[in-house]
Amino acid sequence: MKTTAGFIGGGRITRIFLRGFSDAKLQFEKWVVFEPNAETAQSLKEQYPWIELAETPQSAAGQNFVFLAVHPPIMMETLQNIKDSVNKDSVVISLAPKITLEKMAGVLPTRNLVRMIPNATSIINEGFNPLAFHPEMEEELIHKCLKIMKKLGKTFEAEESKLEGYAINSAMLPTYFWFQWQELEKIATETGMSAEEARKTIASTLKRAWKLYYKSGLTPEQVMDLIPVKPIGENEPDIRTILNSKLLGFYSKIKP
Repeated sequence: MKTTAGFIGGGRITRIFLRGFSDAKLQFEKWVVFEPNAETAQSLKEQYPWIELAETPQSAAGQNFVFLAVHPPIMMETLQNIKDSVNKDSVVISLAPKITLEKMAGVLPTRNLVRMIPNATSIINEGFNPLAFHPEMEEELIHKCLKIMKKLGKTFEAEESKLEGYAINSAMLPTYFWFQWQELEKIATETGMSAEEARKTIASTLKRAWKLYYKSGLTPEQVMDLIPVKPIGENEPDIRTILNSKLLGFYSKIKP
C-alpha cells in the first residue's frame, strides 16, 4: 500500500515538519496540504514544490497519515468537516493541545488516533516530541507512526494527561529564553565584541552552563552559588513570579 500524508493547516508547524521530513529523506508517495490562506499556501508551495496543494480539507484527510495542524478552537469543527473523508485504516495525528483522543474518537471513524505535542527543534531533526495513542490503535500502526516521527528527533510515548505539561515545559520553553539570548548578544557588542564573537561566546557558555547544571552532580543551589556576583539577582523574585503566573495561567487554559 502506498504511504501518503495529508496536512490540514499549512502554518508554522507544517513548515517545521516538511523541512524536518525532507532533511531526513523521508519518502512518501504523496504529500497533500490544505491551507485556506492563499498567500500562505503559495509560499509553502514555493518552499516545498513537491507538495500538492488541496482545495479542500477533505482531500488532505483522505491520505494514510493525516496531520491536524490547526488550533484547538477550530479542532472540533475540523473533525466534523473531515469525518466522512477519513479512512478507517488511516492514522490521524493531532498536533494541538486540549482536544483529547476521546473527543476525536467521538467524531472520526478510526481508532488509529494520535496526539502529539511537537517541538520547533524538529525543524533541525532535534525535536523532543511526546506522543499519546488511542488505546484501541493497531499495534503495527503505533510502531510505524513512531518510526516516522522519530525522523524529527527524540520521539516517545507519553501519558495523554501529561501532554499539556509538555506543551508548557518543552514545546514553548525556548520562547522564554530566545529573546534573552538575542538581547545578550546586543549587550555583548556594546562591550566591544564583534557580532560573531558575541554569538560564539554566548552559545558556548550556554552549552557549558547547561552541562554544569544538569551533569555535574551538584544541587541547583550549589551550582548557583558558584558565581558570587549576580547582576540581576534582585530581579529574580519578579522573574519567578512572572514565570509562575504566566505559564500556569496558560496551562489552565489549554488543559482539557
